[in-house]
Amino acid sequence: MSSPPPTAPAREVADASPPDASNEATGPGHVSSATPGTAAPAASRSWRRAAALPLAAALALGLHLGISGGEPPAETRTYSLFLGGILGLGLLFLALQFRIAGLQTWIRKNAPLLVAGIALLAVAEIITTGLRLLPLPYFPSPAKILQSMVEDRGMLWTSTWHSLFLLLGGYSLGVLTGLVSGVCIGWSVRARYWGMPLLKFVGPIPATAWIPLALVLFPSALFSAVSLIALAVWFPVTMLSSAGISNTKASYLDVARTLGAGPRFLVFRVAIPAAMPNIFLGLFMGLGSAFLTLVVAETVGVKSGLGWYLGWAREWAEYGKVYSSIVVMAVFFSSIMTLLFKVRDRVLVWQKGAIKW
Repeated sequence: MSSPPPTAPAREVADASPPDASNEATGPGHVSSATPGTAAPAASRSWRRAAALPLAAALALGLHLGISGGEPPAETRTYSLFLGGILGLGLLFLALQFRIAGLQTWIRKNAPLLVAGIALLAVAEIITTGLRLLPLPYFPSPAKILQSMVEDRGMLWTSTWHSLFLLLGGYSLGVLTGLVSGVCIGWSVRARYWGMPLLKFVGPIPATAWIPLALVLFPSALFSAVSLIALAVWFPVTMLSSAGISNTKASYLDVARTLGAGPRFLVFRVAIPAAMPNIFLGLFMGLGSAFLTLVVAETVGVKSGLGWYLGWAREWAEYGKVYSSIVVMAVFFSSIMTLLFKVRDRVLVWQKGAIKW
């Protein structure tokens, strides 16, 4: 039997190569001719999602113009411009989604949420402006709320900065004292003996219950507000920090002692890093308590801040301004919480993505 020609193995290897090998040579953007139908449905879905945003904005704008004819033009003009801006951005995204890297992915991820938000605004306008199902002035229309935000933008900006000052001052003080007391209680048996009864007695009391005493003890409403926020943050940070320190694995400490580590090294280089997940959990819980205490503390004695602005608008029955302050609070507090999550992801790299925000 004659042997095969020497070029046969080479042809077999070439025939066995994967059908999309040419795609790797031509780059990730090349679409293989072996699967011509896979790219078309994906592109069609991207176009539909990108087109849903300007379509929803156009419908909401048409609805607004149709049912707000009897409203004062000064209250509806800003909202019309707002919906028109969303419509323009939606058309721009539709045109540029295949030309800007990452834009198509962003649209595919966020377009349903944006469309749902626009639909919610349209439903709210139908209920308030169109059908008048909710009593005025307690439930203003979205156009009225937006107009209140534009008119009082200077006062809202000043109030936001004042609230940020109070929040950072009280939160920093509460975190500092909470970390010190938490580490001491978690590490020292003697500190735990004297500190845990104080935590059990004082900790569960809401910080807002101390408002009358804080106004008497501190010379100004500013210091009383900062102290109340610090007290609200102190309890969860202390409790969870002490739990993390006391639950440090004994093997970590034994290995460090075997290598000659002293008490300071054991606390700052072993116990505290091991307790960081618990510490960040206490920071998040303390931040939520700080938001609540901030709004309540600003309604008592303080002459500026988002909580003060909300109470002032409620007293004058300006409920458009009340809801505008709530919107600003949502953006303000969510931004601070997002920043803390970013810090957590940088410190706890191995836990990144465990809890998303």
